[in-house]
Amino acid sequence: MDLKLKLEQLHQRVVGLKDQINTEEATKNAFVMPFIQILGYDIFNPTEVIPEHICDIGTKKGEKVDYVISNNNEPILIFECKHWKENADAHNSQLHRYYHVSKARFGVLTNGTVYNFYTDLEKPNIMDEKPFLTIDIEDLKDNSIKILESFTKNEYNLESILDSAEGLKYIKAIRKEFEKEIDNPSDEIVKLLVNRFFDKPLTANRMVAFKEYTKKALAVSINESISDRLKSALNINEKIEKKDEGKASLLIDDNNEAGKIVTTEEELEAFQIVKAILREKIPSNRIAPRDTQSYFGILLDDNNRKPICRLHFNTANKYLETFHKGKDAGEKKQLASLDEIYNYRNELHQTVDNY
Repeated sequence: MDLKLKLEQLHQRVVGLKDQINTEEATKNAFVMPFIQILGYDIFNPTEVIPEHICDIGTKKGEKVDYVISNNNEPILIFECKHWKENADAHNSQLHRYYHVSKARFGVLTNGTVYNFYTDLEKPNIMDEKPFLTIDIEDLKDNSIKILESFTKNEYNLESILDSAEGLKYIKAIRKEFEKEIDNPSDEIVKLLVNRFFDKPLTANRMVAFKEYTKKALAVSINESISDRLKSALNINEKIEKKDEGKASLLIDDNNEAGKIVTTEEELEAFQIVKAILREKIPSNRIAPRDTQSYFGILLDDNNRKPICRLHFNTANKYLETFHKGKDAGEKKQLASLDEIYNYRNELHQTVDNY
């Protein structure tokens, strides 16, 4: 079984159990130890997974770290664990102190759902302030899982991880700064862009206006890029489906048909809401969009025989069509706003349960 599938199964375990987990110790037993086991380490071997490992710090004796993971008799990972309701934030945590006296090159701070991986890129033997890798069990990313594979018992490779760590850390930092600029463009980014086409002085009033223009321009550009990619993926799926089903009656010019389909921002936003609701039950990669001329469909496993719901947004009134009573018994619910989709959480969950 591959690593991603095991992590998705752990996610289902977390969703099913976390409301019953009331202590940090229970979080470790229910969530963290299975995660360590997924990495291939024997949680029942105290020489490989060492619980309550003593890390004496200066004059402080008897300080303990929750787990030390050993590979080929060498410590490679130290784990500090929090209750699942707490933030996995290294600030003011003991992990900094434990890392300083440990021979391990990597530290992990976790609340059982988020796993932040740290190393010492900035100063030798002093743990960095920011993690270079984050694994969120409730929001798994393929690129992060690929790096995590280097931490598994059979694939552990210190050089490979360190080669990736610096790039990951700074890519994450750049992305964070970029997202800040999208949300609230700084004077510097506004001047950089506007001075390329606007040759008049940027007065205070003009700066205020251009800040708003820049914010809107960035948002529109990103939304259109997402919409274009989604349309492309939807059109490819549509063509594959037609080919597989071999229906001679559907002799339609695909390019002309694709041009008639317009995926709107409202449909994309509604899709994200449905996806958020369903992620309580299933991994997000099992939830697939399928736009058509008459409705925007949301499918289980990208299978048109497993409709989860349909968005009818092409008329004056907007409707959510649910299939909790069966795929041939769709029920349309009128929506006054997209937020009302959350009112049909039970129906959406019931549909997935039926399949």
